[in-house]
Amino acid sequence: MYQFTERFMSSGKNIEFLKAAMMGPNAMRLSEELSSHLKINDNMRILDLGCGRGLSTLLLTKKYGATVFAADLWISPTENHERFQSVGIDDKAVPISVDATKGLPFANRYFDLLFSVDAYHYFGDTVEMLPSLIPFVKKGGYIAVAIPGIKYEFGDNVPDEMKPFWNDDVARTIHSLDWWKNLWEQEKGIEIIDIREMLCCKQSWDEWLTSDWQGIEQEKKMMKAESGRYFNLIQMIAKVI
Repeated sequence: MYQFTERFMSSGKNIEFLKAAMMGPNAMRLSEELSSHLKINDNMRILDLGCGRGLSTLLLTKKYGATVFAADLWISPTENHERFQSVGIDDKAVPISVDATKGLPFANRYFDLLFSVDAYHYFGDTVEMLPSLIPFVKKGGYIAVAIPGIKYEFGDNVPDEMKPFWNDDVARTIHSLDWWKNLWEQEKGIEIIDIREMLCCKQSWDEWLTSDWQGIEQEKKMMKAESGRYFNLIQMIAKVI
């Protein structure tokens, strides 16, 4: 399932690239598992929403040959363009700055696929977000999301070992599979194709903990406290009808 990721990570140079580019659980591995449940080809136009430093974009362009609009709020298009040039995908990847909560600058029905890895939970936790995105995807196209989650809702009963890491922002964005399923089932413009826990959870988190991110020591403490008991990764795929 992870042939592209494993080949990429067989090079020491690429591992250094990955360490510098990760912003959470290894987005390349998440993207490869999520995309394995889709039929992607080189004729497709994809919106990679919340692309971060472009690991998901790299996979979609290199593995499938698709044209990808790499959209992010936090990472500048110039930075991503330079990164895309360095790995030879600048002819297939279009970097753009967007804030999904304020609307997207694209034509209706422009994309075959809206793809979002380790980002949707930051902006997609409201009833309004999913219906605001659907118009940009062609009828019969797909919305595919992979996000960090928890195995059950904590509510007011946050485990003691997780309390040092559980603030209001985390509580707002990190939810269970059932919570996300209930949210998406409210939208009538889609048919939910697949919602499941992802297989790459431990490996993707472990790879993230090798990153160069400045706050990684705190992440290591959190993952040690969590010890595999609470976190998961969730994928959701829906067809636009």
